[in-house]
Amino acid sequence: MSQTARFVQQVSRPRGRPTGAEFAFTEEPVPVPRPGTALVENVLLSVDPYMRENMDADWELSTPLEGRSIGRVTDSRTGALAEGDLVFHRQGWRTHAVVDPKDVRVLPQTPGVPPETYLGILGGTGLTAHVALSRIARLVPGETVYVSAAAGGVGSAAGQLARLMGAGRVVGSAGSPAKVRLLTEELGFDAAFDHRAGRLGEQLAKAAPDGIDVYVDNVGGEHLEAAIGAMREFGRIAWCGAIAQYDATEPPPAPRNLFDLVEKSVRLEGFLVRNHRDAQEELEQLLLPALASGAVTDRHTVTEGFDGIVDAFLGMLAGGNTGKATVRVATS
Repeated sequence: MSQTARFVQQVSRPRGRPTGAEFAFTEEPVPVPRPGTALVENVLLSVDPYMRENMDADWELSTPLEGRSIGRVTDSRTGALAEGDLVFHRQGWRTHAVVDPKDVRVLPQTPGVPPETYLGILGGTGLTAHVALSRIARLVPGETVYVSAAAGGVGSAAGQLARLMGAGRVVGSAGSPAKVRLLTEELGFDAAFDHRAGRLGEQLAKAAPDGIDVYVDNVGGEHLEAAIGAMREFGRIAWCGAIAQYDATEPPPAPRNLFDLVEKSVRLEGFLVRNHRDAQEELEQLLLPALASGAVTDRHTVTEGFDGIVDAFLGMLAGGNTGKATVRVATS
């Protein structure tokens, strides 16, 4: 094991899109766990859209950052964790972490389910999609679902989960022709379109000519406006994120049709997945058989090496990933 622990800190606030200059790498000797804790060497790190919002205020400057992580216990001073255990925790953006057993989850060793799945469709990413559909939108079998940023982590999970939950038609938007093909040819979407190729409202109307019942919003702005326009009466919008607005220095002009929510009796609800962690077992019961059978795919864009974490984060914000964006620090 390396004798040096490496960390990434945020050293300045961005204005507009981050450039990478806001981050700095630091190092120090590998920490020694206290009694009742354990040392974890991180194997996989997650980079997620919500982190862009954290950069504006939530993350304290010049301190190690937070993020979903999977690591292996290398030195345990607690009976609750054994050396060799693979654990999920939230001390990301670093190579090593000292963890308390109450703050980690020992991951099950499930045949055919690699560790990264617990950062992807079996982790917070998939849980976000599941909560959006089952608890917020309350999807009814046979309904039409539209997902924005559908080739990303949450979006690709939402489309596949909607199909498992009995959606009648699943439509997605993405940012390139290659991603559109991925949605329809590999991930089971009935229709998809490139949001850069024309007016959003017109493309959505063509993909869902009878309107939509449920919208899983990962983008906000013009995508939300288009979805409101396509909503059927009594539709539901689960607002997960607004990646189109995270770098904005002025309020966005859209959506300009919010009053249509009243006219159509549409419900729009935002949520934080951390308030729904009790749905994890339900998610796994639904997905484990589907993963084993190949009915569901957990796609990742993996950046190799800790040195690449800032580039992986910036690339994810720019839409460079398909599926979940992860960083492999070491082999598991």
